[in-house]
Amino acid sequence: MRAILLACLLCLTGLAAAAQDLQSLLQENAEEIGDPSRRTIAEALAPVVDSGLPQVTEFLERYAARELWQRPEDGLFFYAEESDDGLTLIDIDTGEPVGSSTSREMNNIRVNAGVRGVINSALVQFQLSDPDAARRNAALDAIARSPEPEHLEPLLGSIEEEPSPAIRTRKERLAAILTARFGENTEARIAAIESFAGDTTLDVRGALSQILTTSDEVAETLPEGENIARERDLTREEAYAVLVAEGLAPPRVSDADIARALEANIADGMVGGLPVATLGDPDERIRAYEALAETGTVPPFVAEEEVDAALDAHVFYAAYDEPDEEVTDAARAALAAIEFRVAAYQFIDIALDALSLASIYFLAAIGLAITFGVMGVINMAHGEFIMMGAYTGYVVQQIVPDYTLSLVIALPLAFAVTFGAGVLMERLVIRWLYHRPLETLLATFGISIALQQIAKNIFGTQARPLTSPAWLGGEFSINDIIAISNIRIAIFVLAAVFLVLILLLLNRTRIGLEVRAVTQNPGMAASMGINPGRINMLTFGLGSGIAGIAGVAIGLYAQVTSEMGANYIVQSFMTVVVGGVGNVWGTLAGAGLIGILQKGIEWFNPSNTLAAQTYMILFIILFIQFRPKGIVALKGRAAGD
Repeated sequence: MRAILLACLLCLTGLAAAAQDLQSLLQENAEEIGDPSRRTIAEALAPVVDSGLPQVTEFLERYAARELWQRPEDGLFFYAEESDDGLTLIDIDTGEPVGSSTSREMNNIRVNAGVRGVINSALVQFQLSDPDAARRNAALDAIARSPEPEHLEPLLGSIEEEPSPAIRTRKERLAAILTARFGENTEARIAAIESFAGDTTLDVRGALSQILTTSDEVAETLPEGENIARERDLTREEAYAVLVAEGLAPPRVSDADIARALEANIADGMVGGLPVATLGDPDERIRAYEALAETGTVPPFVAEEEVDAALDAHVFYAAYDEPDEEVTDAARAALAAIEFRVAAYQFIDIALDALSLASIYFLAAIGLAITFGVMGVINMAHGEFIMMGAYTGYVVQQIVPDYTLSLVIALPLAFAVTFGAGVLMERLVIRWLYHRPLETLLATFGISIALQQIAKNIFGTQARPLTSPAWLGGEFSINDIIAISNIRIAIFVLAAVFLVLILLLLNRTRIGLEVRAVTQNPGMAASMGINPGRINMLTFGLGSGIAGIAGVAIGLYAQVTSEMGANYIVQSFMTVVVGGVGNVWGTLAGAGLIGILQKGIEWFNPSNTLAAQTYMILFIILFIQFRPKGIVALKGRAAGD
């Protein structure tokens, strides 16, 4: 008896094993799987998908990738590896080689895009629970690219057992998006839509936009029960063209068409029963054409009254593709709130860009503010001191490969190099040209050209890289709209540090007191024992040194070339003049105004930055007409000089 029971158990075990055979399941619908079509493949794959066999995932992947072969003589399916000798056949259940064949003896099953979409949809439920996190993420990517109603149930079913918190959050979010579009009932869909409050990501906005897609319709009256979005605002010509396209009205005949039709039907000096000589009158031409139309020779003539009657008899409207009015109302309200938030975020993003640009202009201009504002020297070579600082940073990086250490070395070294160059320039050239602005402008312009040529001779005309440290790479992102690069943040911090240092230098040190004294009244300062020549030399050197540090900062994100300084000299002068000559706070205000103005103009015309700069210059010219001394004007005697 025991032997009989054991034999029965073995028999049942064998039957169970056979039932778990993928090849057997495929043979149930071998014809549909071997010659797949979008209409039949889903039903053919249903037993395979429902079996839950571990080898189903690989099968579906290879099936979609056109790696499945069928042997015509017995209809069995195999994977195959191509070799010089032909094909090595691989069993789809065990994954082991089971023989060889040639490509002529086997049929490679090629699936089209429609069939592949059905296979991928079936594959999703296996990939969502795959032990490999990369496969689960890939499945989520596939769903996000092409969401289908069939994806919702397996996605919801995979959330509970998801081990990764990050992937679980992503699944829940994607499930909410699919529920909003394909949920079973109105309440669930509205709840999913309301859960998007404050979410400004593109996929959420895209899902809501999909719910709110409309189709243009025309009817005699607005249909009851249809989810109407709005009535369409069309011109008379556009509306009648819609009626013609829908076959609801005959096409209109133009004057040129009438003339051609009449000319083609002239017989014995008559056309449409009227003499040709009378056709000079437009009304007669229409009568002749209508006569031809009555005989069926030409298309019918449509009078203006008929056009008006046809338009009055129809309404033109846009209807939501989504039939549920409650769902579209919720989606419309959610999208409006999100778009308002997006607009606010875009404003903040532009403001951050403007602040970043203002910090760059401030760094570039603060040195010029000191030399131009304090000394009254129009230094056209100021941009070349920025260029010298950038090249100093480049040279340091060639010697010190550690980018962080090289940056720490380059900043003070650039200050020292450009400070020395500024002192040398002041002693050799500028000191002989005080109070002679035209000669100063021409001399510094010549020095500017000479320094550019020297840089070309040393470094060549090709742009040189000034690489930022790894910790300055990337960006600080608040959301998918507001983001600012770490380099821009570092430049902003550097500008703030320089603002504090310069204010401390000018207001809390003896040299600062002497500089302010020389600025306000050089003669009185000299009578008090201050050497104006020494102060001018140090002031010019200080302004040049700051320009060198600005060059290192700017070179971290801009190209380092011999002409890079020319890109900032105009903005630097504008910053100083608009802000107020000789005033650090004025330079800060000028940099802020120009940065905001330029970014604002670029927002209206983002494809043309040259036009933005042109409009900005025109605005500044007008601004100076009304406030010639700048935003923060000097007070006291210095203001009258």
